[in-house]
Amino acid sequence: MTSAASPNRAPFACNPHAHGGREFASAKPTAVSSPALTAERRGPRSDFQRDRDRIIHSMSFRRLKSKTQVFIAPDGDHYRTRLTHTIEVAQIGRVLARTLGVDEDLTEALCLAHDLGHPPFGHAGEDALAEAMEAHGGFCHNAQTLRTVMRLESPYPTHEGLNLTWDLLEGLAKHNGPITDPNWALSKLDEEFPLDLGTWPSIEAQIAAIADDIAYDNHDIDDGLRAGFLTLDELMELDFLASQWRVVEKRFPHAPQDRLLRELIRDQIGLMVNDVLEHTSASTKGFETVSQIREAGRQLAGFSPAMAAQERELKTFMYDKLYYHSEQVSAAENARDVVAKLFAAYSQDPALMPPEWQSRLPDEEPHRARMIADFVAGMSDRFAMQSCARIYGSVPDGLINV
Repeated sequence: MTSAASPNRAPFACNPHAHGGREFASAKPTAVSSPALTAERRGPRSDFQRDRDRIIHSMSFRRLKSKTQVFIAPDGDHYRTRLTHTIEVAQIGRVLARTLGVDEDLTEALCLAHDLGHPPFGHAGEDALAEAMEAHGGFCHNAQTLRTVMRLESPYPTHEGLNLTWDLLEGLAKHNGPITDPNWALSKLDEEFPLDLGTWPSIEAQIAAIADDIAYDNHDIDDGLRAGFLTLDELMELDFLASQWRVVEKRFPHAPQDRLLRELIRDQIGLMVNDVLEHTSASTKGFETVSQIREAGRQLAGFSPAMAAQERELKTFMYDKLYYHSEQVSAAENARDVVAKLFAAYSQDPALMPPEWQSRLPDEEPHRARMIADFVAGMSDRFAMQSCARIYGSVPDGLINV
């Protein structure tokens, strides 16, 4: 870890000892809890390390193990889930942060939390909730991530949420850049704990965003090949992949094709990581404070123009060959149907919800619809299908009926 005092630490790195604070002040020691005992209980962690640990120990983080990454409710054990994807993003993010001299712990925490607001069935579930919530302020998984860590995930007796640092919340809110038109959920949270939505975020947040792109760009290829939705011949339609494939074949002329394909993916990750390191180092030259990063008016951590063009070409290819594959589209339609039916059922009959949710359900809108969306968004794929089967007797064809 690069410490705050390290000579290798970039001057514009976020500082765990001088961050933007937390929404709720830390509880003061009581008569039975002396300051010494409180410090001993808290241990030697920095505030950004504490953020990371709060995320890892949350129920929302554990539920990612059963949420869709690419394939909806896959049969095989080897396909990525939202959890394994998140871990892969964090691994890439840590390497980038450590090499660039910014705060590795904050970067890791941002990577680990970035998908906590994703509903079941990935973007198919998000589309269904966005339609259901259209008249109630909308729904997007990024704003739901903030709502999850600031209000829904509440293990502490004195306040709502995980009470994460401002720097982490700001990074989650706008890791893809400034937000000029936040939806209802994010606007409300911003009113209660302003996150400076109009500026760019820290380099740590920008790194988390590009690490996400690197992870899913390449690991989705791996899963697509495993599922048979992608072939080597199709991959070779992309000149930069074909060129790298020839390099891999030359390096390992006698290796079986499945191992060469995995080597190709590793090489692509390495090329992207090195490109980000070189481009970001050049882009941030001359910056001295994190405030200057936020006021720069542009993204500073990311791909070079040449790599960005290749990455856009890869994304277009993946949408055509994998994400919009006919079997994927059919499964997504069925998944959207499950989420839409669940939202409709709970809206019409809240008694179908668990007692602890029923007791807190408000009468007025949009708060009522928002809490129903909170409940549905927090479900794993499996729990959503179980709930649909319990209410309607079955799940749509093409999804596993459990």
